[in-house]
Amino acid sequence: MGRYLLRRLLQGVAVLWLLTVIVFAISRLSGNPVDLLLPEGAPPSQREALIHSLGLDRSLPVQYGKFVGNALQGDFGQSIRFHTSAISLVLGHMPATIELALAALALAVVVGIPVGILAALYRGRFVDYVATSTLTLGQATPSFWLAILLILLFGVDLGWLPIGGRSGLQSLIMPAVTLAIVPLVVIARVTRSSIIGVLPQDYVRTAEAKGLRRLTILRRHVLRNGLIPVVTVSGIAMGELLSGAVITEQIFTWPGIGWLAIQAIEARDYAVVQATTLLAGAIIIGLNLLVDFLYFALDPRIREAQAATA
Repeated sequence: MGRYLLRRLLQGVAVLWLLTVIVFAISRLSGNPVDLLLPEGAPPSQREALIHSLGLDRSLPVQYGKFVGNALQGDFGQSIRFHTSAISLVLGHMPATIELALAALALAVVVGIPVGILAALYRGRFVDYVATSTLTLGQATPSFWLAILLILLFGVDLGWLPIGGRSGLQSLIMPAVTLAIVPLVVIARVTRSSIIGVLPQDYVRTAEAKGLRRLTILRRHVLRNGLIPVVTVSGIAMGELLSGAVITEQIFTWPGIGWLAIQAIEARDYAVVQATTLLAGAIIIGLNLLVDFLYFALDPRIREAQAATA
């Protein structure tokens, strides 16, 4: 077990290092932020002084080395637009993204798992056809189109919900529903496939032969084994929600790290872009590692396979 977990941890560190290289390279290709900071007609001396103060006159390897060294200490520099520490700015917007992601994941799990279970139990029947058709429609619906539709219906026409901002539970409903559609479809499909795979197993048939009630069999045998893949999918979905809420946050002006990243990109704010991307990447890598550990602990077949190859 220790060797498996160590290997996964080293893989996560390697991915995070590769992410630092990609983020650094892309941010430098986006243009020179000095062009946005200085007014038109600024003298060359002022431009050169600003470039030197930002460290942009050094070679790229030197800039990258300094960037990684500072990042390991939690220092991503100062935001050139917001005039504050980049990491504190990102951490200040993180609670809004976490709140939105948790609400979307909770909605996806609460709705997706029962839908998947019903579709599996009534496989090939009317309930299954309705569920799978609805899931296909949800998967094909663009999130930005759904967001606009919700705004027009519940925000403009009916006036039930605020169309933007973060001002309480009501302002959370529409962005959470928008963001929950994709993980809901994935969780429901995985649940359906997993339950269908568990139902024909010998231990389920033995329980049925003993005369146990169907609800008891479902709770003790089917769900206990069939929902293990859902744990994996939910963990991965949480990471994707934390990093992939850019469009939703932008449409609903939700002040999370996705909204902040767009503002930083437009301003060529290297420090904030790098801090946002690396923090989101680290969260995704951490969640993937956590999912691997949980899967290893929950599924004895993985432990047996690792023991056989050790």
